[in-house]
Amino acid sequence: MARGGATFGAWVAGLALLLGLASPLAAQPSEREAQARLDALGEALREASAQLSTTREARDEASEALREVETALAETHRRLDALQAERRALGDQIATLETRLEQLAAERAEQVAALSAQLDALYRLGRTPQLKLLLNQDDPARLDRLQTYLNRLARARNKRLDALARLDAKLMENHRALAARNERLEAVAEELAERSARLAEQMSQRAALLARLDERFASEQARLATLAQDRAHAERTLREIQERLARLERPPPSTAIEQTRGELPWPVQGSIVSAFHEDAGVHRNGLLIQAAAGTPVRAVHAGRVVFADWMRGFGNLLIVDHGDRVMTLYAHLQHFTAPVGAAVSRGDTLGAVGDSGGQPRPGLYFEVRRGGDPIDPRRWIVRHP
Repeated sequence: MARGGATFGAWVAGLALLLGLASPLAAQPSEREAQARLDALGEALREASAQLSTTREARDEASEALREVETALAETHRRLDALQAERRALGDQIATLETRLEQLAAERAEQVAALSAQLDALYRLGRTPQLKLLLNQDDPARLDRLQTYLNRLARARNKRLDALARLDAKLMENHRALAARNERLEAVAEELAERSARLAEQMSQRAALLARLDERFASEQARLATLAQDRAHAERTLREIQERLARLERPPPSTAIEQTRGELPWPVQGSIVSAFHEDAGVHRNGLLIQAAAGTPVRAVHAGRVVFADWMRGFGNLLIVDHGDRVMTLYAHLQHFTAPVGAAVSRGDTLGAVGDSGGQPRPGLYFEVRRGGDPIDPRRWIVRHP
């Protein structure tokens, strides 16, 4: 317990530094010092996550294996999302480059046609037109006009040649850029295929682990008892977090969340599977919202991410502190989008709907806690459509 308290103390200290809760007499940190504190906070939170994922009761190997495979699954999903986004961006870039290539080719064709017309005019004058003008001993005024015409024609020809050279350089640069984008697109497609195969393998491992975990329970009562233990442990830890934050010399800054009660948006749209205090397990103190896997989960209000890790019973769990002793919890995420320490605004994406924590189907578990106590989220968010 002493080691756990020290770990938690380091976590709170790191959080205080990140949120700017240190003594106002302290000197303002440099950018490097601020980044070092942010890194320290991340490490402290990872240690806190390890503490949250353990209990006094012995856990079998299957439970730990589930944590490992679901953590790996989250990273695979995150990377797949990043690759899909990169592929879309590359597709847009390639389309833009191809359009530009067509425009440059059309411009070059126009310049070549114009240059051909100029060369044809010179050809009709014959070879060495200036010499012919002098030998003809024609009217001097006419000679001046013809010479002026020839000079203009020569300048126009040189401009066309310069323009063609510039267009050729742009075309070559465009071709190189297009080839590079296509090469990167092939690499992205190859990695997508590899990640997809890895995802299928990890999902198969997860299914086998869930089957092993289910075999532990001789009855539904035994399963619910284990889930109740998971919930009780998480509640004790989360209450301690809230209480220690409240005891800080300067509490986390307010985001005026109290003024938005009843007006907060839903973190995700879907059907409510379990309402507040309806479930006997880990979902008792919040809402379980069924939604399609991969659906973006959004912050309901401004705040700062203070936790993002795997927790037994809740899977990938993310916690946002909103100040005013109010926190929101988002569990069973497929993966995280917002890292620990990130400041988020209302509507920012925090992660994606998943089934982590051993859930049988995708969904989001959502909690609101005030002063460490869970309250019905429907008192804070708008009426469900």
